[in-house]
Amino acid sequence: MHDTRRSFIESLVMTERLYLTDPALRADIQVLDCTAQDDGRYAVRLSATPFHPQGGGQPSDTGRIGAVEVLRVNSESEGIVHYTTAPVAPGPALACVDAQPRQLHARLHSAGHVIGQVLAELGWKPTKAHHWPGEARVVGVAAAADGTAQELVPAELERRCNDLLAQDLPCVMAMENGLRQIGFGELPAYPCGGTHVASLGEIGRIRIDSVRVKKGEASVRYDVTP
Repeated sequence: MHDTRRSFIESLVMTERLYLTDPALRADIQVLDCTAQDDGRYAVRLSATPFHPQGGGQPSDTGRIGAVEVLRVNSESEGIVHYTTAPVAPGPALACVDAQPRQLHARLHSAGHVIGQVLAELGWKPTKAHHWPGEARVVGVAAAADGTAQELVPAELERRCNDLLAQDLPCVMAMENGLRQIGFGELPAYPCGGTHVASLGEIGRIRIDSVRVKKGEASVRYDVTP
């Protein structure tokens, strides 16, 4: 859909990740190119995007570019790629993110940060997290050199998490050395490229489904409820 020279020049342009600094679900963007895929979908690159790509323990946003449905968004070697159900013409367009999935993903991701904070207070160091609906979990290891940490009782962990939500601390975003830092209120901030709620009260409640400790590693399965 482009001549070769123009496509090469535009391939050098990195997509601006609007979602890192602006939670808006709609944005006026430029469609750079659109390429048909073997599976019938189309790979679309934009000058800037409000869509969060899959990664960082979080699913991708879905939505539309103009009237065309966006099924998935990936961060690939050539930049952020939006996979659509139909071709999208190069030029100006309106990108719209589906609100309900985005809000759920933001609630789950922010809840994961809260669980990580409580784990740290109990002597556990969060090491990884997965914030997908229906399978969310936070994993940590004992922070002390001798491998000791407080016992993790699901009901107590849940209570402490929801006590933090009741404070409705605001999300605090800052850029430090080119990295985006996310924290809530005066709680410690951590590098994070995911989407988050504006304040902890938007999460609703955190439900701890299970806590499993094996070989010094704790895995906390959780969900969010209204």
